[in-house]
Amino acid sequence: MNKRLNVNLTEIDTMSKAKILGLDSLSLHNMLDEDSELIPLMTPEDEEIINKEEIPAELPILPLRNTVLFPGVVIPITAGRDASIQLIKDANAGDKILGVVAQKNPEVENPTENDIYKIGVVAQILRVLKMPDGNTTVIIQGKKRFEVNQIVQNEPYLKATTKEALEDRTDEFNKEFDAIIDSIKEQALQIIKINPMLPSEASFAIKNIQSNSFLVNFISSNMDLNVKEKQELLEQYNLKERALLTLKRLNKELQRLELKNDIQSKTRSDMDQQQREYYLHQQLKTIQEELGGVSNDQELEEMRIKSKGKKWNKDVAETFDKELGRLKRMNPQMAEYGVQRSYLELMLELPWGEYSEDKFDLKRAQKILDRDHFGLEKVKERIIEHLAVLKLKGDMKSPIICLYGPPGVGKTSLGKSVAESLGRKYVRMSLGGLRDEAEIRGHRKTYIGAMPGRLIQNLKKAGTSNPVFVLDEIDKLSASHQGDPSSAMLEVLDPEQNTEFYDNYLEVGFDLSKVLFIATANNLGEIPWALRDRMEIINVTGYTIEEKIEIAKKHLLPKQLKEHGLTTKDLKLGKSQIEKIVEGYTRESGVRGLEKQVAKVVRYAAKSIAMEQVYNVTLTNEDIVSILGPARLERDKYENNGVAGVVTGLAWTSVGGDILFIESILSKGKGNLSITGNLGKVMKESATIAMEYIKANAEEFGVDTGILENYNVHIHVPEGATPKDGPSAGVTMLTSLVSLFTQRKVKSKLAMTGEITLRGKVLPVGGIKEKILAAKRANIKEIILCEENKKDVLEIKASYLKGLQFYYVSEMHEVIDIALTKQKVKNAKKLV
Repeated sequence: MNKRLNVNLTEIDTMSKAKILGLDSLSLHNMLDEDSELIPLMTPEDEEIINKEEIPAELPILPLRNTVLFPGVVIPITAGRDASIQLIKDANAGDKILGVVAQKNPEVENPTENDIYKIGVVAQILRVLKMPDGNTTVIIQGKKRFEVNQIVQNEPYLKATTKEALEDRTDEFNKEFDAIIDSIKEQALQIIKINPMLPSEASFAIKNIQSNSFLVNFISSNMDLNVKEKQELLEQYNLKERALLTLKRLNKELQRLELKNDIQSKTRSDMDQQQREYYLHQQLKTIQEELGGVSNDQELEEMRIKSKGKKWNKDVAETFDKELGRLKRMNPQMAEYGVQRSYLELMLELPWGEYSEDKFDLKRAQKILDRDHFGLEKVKERIIEHLAVLKLKGDMKSPIICLYGPPGVGKTSLGKSVAESLGRKYVRMSLGGLRDEAEIRGHRKTYIGAMPGRLIQNLKKAGTSNPVFVLDEIDKLSASHQGDPSSAMLEVLDPEQNTEFYDNYLEVGFDLSKVLFIATANNLGEIPWALRDRMEIINVTGYTIEEKIEIAKKHLLPKQLKEHGLTTKDLKLGKSQIEKIVEGYTRESGVRGLEKQVAKVVRYAAKSIAMEQVYNVTLTNEDIVSILGPARLERDKYENNGVAGVVTGLAWTSVGGDILFIESILSKGKGNLSITGNLGKVMKESATIAMEYIKANAEEFGVDTGILENYNVHIHVPEGATPKDGPSAGVTMLTSLVSLFTQRKVKSKLAMTGEITLRGKVLPVGGIKEKILAAKRANIKEIILCEENKKDVLEIKASYLKGLQFYYVSEMHEVIDIALTKQKVKNAKKLV
């Protein structure tokens, strides 16, 4: 049999010196590798002899880890367990026959009956070799399959009674089986061809195998399968079915190899391209150095040296060193190289721990603030307080101030003056219409075109970590599908959090606690509550006529003369002329419109000088009308009190205070109430409350209940194109209705504001300063307010209140007692 198997002692000896395969590494590409000296084959004659042999009734059982022996196949195994060594020794001394079975779990050191498969292969020992490490290597050949009946011995090794596992070969000689065998050969040869790990000699072995069953067993033994899959092949009693299953597994291995080769081919192509780029880059580097240019390595070294002088903390330093090391490993031709370099340049350019020195001359700071802005005492006082604390303590977190008020009152420009008075850099960021959160926090640098947020960008431009940072129009932030910027501002404007502000691009914390944030807003109601809570709110109210005259004289006129190339000798504007412009051509809380009108007057003088025309250097009121045209916006005038039901109210608008008139009239009907004048829901409710309160208290007000039932009431608020809403006209509507029902005259030059309730209470309202200024402009002499609004009046400068008398009330009947006289109006209606 040894001769038939082409195995002789010389060859076995040679094989022992060659590579010995372990139990965990047996597959087609391992068994038939370049180090193997022989490929043992079986002929049909060998197979016939083996099939005629009887299987012993009792066999010593050798459990194998990680491999399965097939009939006819020769494999070397290494025995390390004492039981296995003893079994091989006894078998080799006897008939050299043993039963080989696969072990279910390779981790089990001393397998029992339950740890081994029932189907195995009878094997013959061909050669036993003692290895230097103490293990025993034995070369065995599979003969035929057997089935374990019962284990009869456990020590020193397993012994079992056995029976032959018969093989069904009924389909061996039909055409379908031949086709399967041909396909197996073809697939096996293809695998050998595309797998560089297999020697080409293996293809000769496959071609020379004449026995179909041995071909199936030989390929099954050497395929790259796990023990369970190989055991499944071994246990298949039908030869045709085993051949089909082998073909399926071969197909899978072929597909895996083809996919692996495709991937390797693509990878090799990419590597070749990268190597080519690397060599070209090295050549370019050498050329640059020869021409005296700066190489990338030199620039990176300069960045490293520059980083040593930065005042950043340990975490930032570690991040920079890590990212710089990553940049050094990159190919400069890669797209990511530019992104990484931009990131490191940003880190180097940011003012880590760099602060401008504050100027603690409080008197100088006060002078600068007074020079640039007229009024705004509260804001100036808060800045001076902050400077005073800094001077005493030396270090403190900067306040976060929010200036709110109507447009054009100097909220934004105040930031520049504050920066100059503190000796700090000035930065302004407009938030109007901002709807992308990434504008605040930045984009992650993994995206193409990623940039840091505008906060970090502006700090880079400022060059210091403590500038005066104006967040303009913070109430105009809007949410979208790209995030909510106002939520991102929560971290920026929280003194407890902004010491470690996290920008998505920068990816490390940046200290914003020393930045003096000044936010500006027109409407506090538009700012989210959580954001408003983080800021110190300061109300910047509108200017009085007197203040506007001073601002125009001290600031606007000199500014416009300078911008138009004129001097004070070329044009003079007196107080009365400026007042004419303010009252006749502007209606605003601020001074933007006033500046435009002053600019128009200055342009008139510039045109006259350029065209050599004669003009009045000192302008008169007639000249103002000639230049600006007829007055378009005469101030609100108080209307007389000769008509019952007409009362003057006070209102707040986005451009300051205003007066409005409540008119009411009676007509024959059934007691219905109509309301017109483009009024909002709250204002309509105020009219309904006033009407119902009068009905409930008709006798107290001297109103005939018959009038309430027989007449319809119509309330109108003039200027119907202007939307109006709010509760502050409640007392005015009540007074108008009582005046209408009683035909009593309203007190002359009187205005009022306040909310009413069904209990007859008068509640406080807002915008008191603006309303009082509007009343003064309209030549009102007396004002009725809620008792609780007295504190608002006390905060207003005494000069603004000159010539005004205030009545503070808490009940509705007090309003009627003050507002209505005992005298009836002229031509009073007779109501029945």
